[in-house]
Parts: sequence; C-alpha cells; structure tokens
Amino acid sequence: MTGTLASFCGLAIGARELSRDMGTFEILFFRSLVGLIVLLPLALRDRGRALRSATPGLQVVRNAIHFGAQYGWVLAVALMPLAEVFALEFTMPIWAALLAVVFLKKRMTRPRLVALIGGFVGVLVILRPGIAVFNPAAFLVLAAALGFATSVIMTKVLIRADSPITIVFYMALVQMPMGLVPALYEWVPPVWAHLPWILLVGVTAMTAHYTLAQALKLADATVILPIDFLRLPLIALVGFAFYDEALVAWVFAGAALIFGANYYSVWRETRAASAVGAAAAARGER
Repeated sequence: MTGTLASFCGLAIGARELSRDMGTFEILFFRSLVGLIVLLPLALRDRGRALRSATPGLQVVRNAIHFGAQYGWVLAVALMPLAEVFALEFTMPIWAALLAVVFLKKRMTRPRLVALIGGFVGVLVILRPGIAVFNPAAFLVLAAALGFATSVIMTKVLIRADSPITIVFYMALVQMPMGLVPALYEWVPPVWAHLPWILLVGVTAMTAHYTLAQALKLADATVILPIDFLRLPLIALVGFAFYDEALVAWVFAGAALIFGANYYSVWRETRAASAVGAAAAARGER
C-alpha cells in the first residue's frame, strides 16, 4: 500500500507537469507506450500465452471506457486542486457497487445503500453548490470515477478467462493508439526535460494497479481502505508545497463522509460473509 500511495501521487504529479506543455491525449499515449514497454517482457513469458485473450472484443470495449475515464482524470488534474480530484475520485467504489447491482444482479443491501447516500452527501459537501464557486471540471472527475467503476465491473468478467497480466497488457496495447491518433493533431515534440515525467506517468500507472492488487491479496479490504484514504492528505500536502494549493477543510470533510460510507459498507459485508463462512464450516463439522 505504500507503493500504491506513492504511485498515485507520482502519477498525479507527472500528469500535472506534462500538462504544462502537452495535451491530454499525448500524455495518455506516452503513459500507454511506457506501460507497454514495461509489460512486454512479462507478456512474452510462457510462450506468449498472456498475449492471447479469450474475449478480445470485451477487452476493447473495457479499455475504451477506461481510456475515457483516464482522459477525464488527467484533464481534471491539470484544471483542479489535486486534493479535490482525489477526494471526488473516492466515489468510484460507490459507483461500482451500484453498477454491480444493475449488471451483476447483486442485491442492494443496507450497507450499499448507506454507501450510496453517504457518497452523495460527501460530494455535495466538497462541491457546496450554490455556496462556493463551482468548478465545472468536478464533473470530469465524477464521470471518470463512473468510468473507472464500469471498468472494474468489466474486469470482474474478464478475469474469469484472462490473467491479470493479459488484462493490463491489453490496457496498454489498446489504449496506445487511442491516445496517439488524436494527439497527432496537437503534437508537442517531447524534449529531454519531459522524459522524467513521461517515465513517472508510465511506470506509476502500472505500479499503482499492481501494488494495490497485491495488497488486496495479502490483507482484507477493511485494512486496505483506511490506508488508501491516506492518498488525500498526502496529495493535499503535495499540492500545498509545490503548487500553492490551499488546504480546504470542506474537501477533507466531504472525503471523510465518502470514505466512512464506503468503509461501513465493506465492513458490514465482510462481517456478513465471515458469518456465512463460519456457519457453513460448522455444518460441515457436524
């Protein structure tokens, strides 16, 4: 999780720095290019089995949605305070729970309903419509969070037949031309000063996914979520120290509401799953 926190913060910093000179499509192209270079040796192992997907069509659709979400997120990083972007991004698990009810036929349980309502109230606290000066770029983050949530739901389908390496490799492979073609219309030739930020964006985009997945394999989500929430104060300090961004109490309060609603939902459902497992084990012993 330390690697995850560092990766997400590094990704935001790299995207912010590149956005001074480059368009969003070009940044996403280099993100995918570096990721593809990093992943190719891994994908070629075991006779290149990871290069073959059982559902290539679904891979393309999933990555088109994910690319759109990435575009909104990177553009928002250039237009909004970093802490506000990260705070609104915490709505992603709430969108995912709602989409799981619609598409995966999951039940709308009480904990999920609490997460949904708490997330909505948290967003209102952050944006304070009618009170604070509204930043339209906030819609970009909320749309990006919805896109990321949709991508997560589709990944749950893909993982039944494809390995994680295959899924991440196709993410870089499919999204690279999606970024390149529109980037050609506003291409800025990169210079040596851009190289560290290009590498930072490309590498951290991969390591964020990998380290978070490994953490979830090693520990329960109720342990992971509080650590993940540290992204907000960390990126807020980065924004304050390097970009003169104010530390806004409303952003932290809204994010705490969103996090608390998410945590309550995960905690209750984890307890319920544990109780079902214990009951099944008891019946087996008898």
